[in-house]
Amino acid sequence: MSYNSVPGVKILAPVSKSHEQILTPEALSFLTKLQRPFNPVRKELLQRRVLRQQELDRGVLPDFLPETAHIRNDDTWRGAYPSPGLVDRRVEITGPVDRKMVINALNCGAYTYMADFEDSNAPTWNNNIDGQVNLRDAILGTITYTNPGNNKKYSLRKGGKIATLIVRPRGWHLEEKHVLIDNIPVSASIFDFALYFFHNAKKLIENGIGPYFYLPKMESYLEARLWNDVFNVAQDLLGIPRGTIRATVLIETILAAFEMDEIIYELREHSAGLNCGRWDYIFSVIKKFRHNPNFILPDRGDVTMTSPFMDSYVRLLIKTCHRRRVHAMGGMAAQIPIKNDPEANKAALEKVRQDKLREVKAGHDGTWVAHPDLVKIALEVFDENLKTPNQIFVRREDVNVTALDLLNPNVQGSITEKGIRGNISVGLTYVESWLRGLGCVPINNLMEDAATAEISRSQLWQWVRHSSRTVEGKIITPEYINKLLEEEMNKIEKQLGPQQFSASKYLLAKRYLASQITGKEYSEFLTTLLYDEIIEVQNKAKL
Repeated sequence: MSYNSVPGVKILAPVSKSHEQILTPEALSFLTKLQRPFNPVRKELLQRRVLRQQELDRGVLPDFLPETAHIRNDDTWRGAYPSPGLVDRRVEITGPVDRKMVINALNCGAYTYMADFEDSNAPTWNNNIDGQVNLRDAILGTITYTNPGNNKKYSLRKGGKIATLIVRPRGWHLEEKHVLIDNIPVSASIFDFALYFFHNAKKLIENGIGPYFYLPKMESYLEARLWNDVFNVAQDLLGIPRGTIRATVLIETILAAFEMDEIIYELREHSAGLNCGRWDYIFSVIKKFRHNPNFILPDRGDVTMTSPFMDSYVRLLIKTCHRRRVHAMGGMAAQIPIKNDPEANKAALEKVRQDKLREVKAGHDGTWVAHPDLVKIALEVFDENLKTPNQIFVRREDVNVTALDLLNPNVQGSITEKGIRGNISVGLTYVESWLRGLGCVPINNLMEDAATAEISRSQLWQWVRHSSRTVEGKIITPEYINKLLEEEMNKIEKQLGPQQFSASKYLLAKRYLASQITGKEYSEFLTTLLYDEIIEVQNKAKL
């Protein structure tokens, strides 16, 4: 039997020999048993998002849900006890699932590695299925890589510490259009989860750990309930005890911040805590309240973790997690080492150090970094200030965060032309790279992924929509934004030169970005807007 033999399944993309090892009839049959019952529920929940957005657009602000007050007020329930490999998570490294990254991340000294099919991965067919191959080989211990440029060889270290693997599938809003089940594109979340779980769950258990996940972009506890149902059925199908899976939820939407207790509750026996997905959280605040003039934020660089709404969200997350005896994970340090500029590099690394110090002192049990060279700094800070595997025992009962605290839009800062140009430049550069299949891009000494690009284009949209004024006194109009867009594009073209520019995807990136920054058209996610440009199906018109 081949991948073409499973009833109801159509694969519309080329399948290589290595991909056939992932897309086996057995794995695809397993996928259908999750897609068929749960995809209709997913679509219903996405429709609830639309209705909720309509409420927000009418000025109805979110609040803690009265119908779930009994869950929040009940002190007796707890999340799951940490599984092997997840007790101490003081430093986690994140990154895409390309072969070299997988090896380097597992070897770098971090306690865990979040292998990302989502924001740092452009979901081309090859990226996704190669990523599945890479993770399988890593779990088997056979993964190797040879750099074609210098012939340098990479492999997992022998006898040393290997990071615990955690996988982030794509969010509920995304589809995998290369695969149809009953002529419907499969949920990208279910696709990523099912293939990884089917091929690796039993081997992970044999290795002494388990199948662990990070869950992104959720907006309600009902979406967590759906994940929990998927987990239960998947474990039942493979004869694995329920509760073997562990999942950490990224609280990266403003709506989810009001339902943290409920989200942990829905995942109880599978819960591994919550994480402060800081960049997506800022994006969510701008997106959800984009029509509300009270939520206009200043330059991206002025919105920090000490901004009132961000500080409140962090404190509530730590208190909630520790009350339920699960991990409260800190956020991403986006800085990367700066070569050939020792002073700038020193300043960047000090920012990382201070960010991690703030997190550990606030009560976080661990933190994220985006580059292997930052692991050492993060470890130094946490090792110095955290002498136990975690600090779940720090209850933070002194914290009392209200709905008004979570919605406090008063951020010190201003809107500047430099900030506008920075957003345009980041938007153009990131979108161009994403269209070439790269989802994790170093820009201006920061490791940018989809979340930071989303902030950039959403701020531009918001500023134009409300005719905001720069500190220089300029009213931000569509004409003004388009003028700066042209100027930034000209800078890039001049920097690259005619030949390199013509071979790039900057013109296409400009077209998409221009459609999103005039205060009118607004796509829910850049990734859904751009996705059809990178799919490899036989007839895109049918999708």
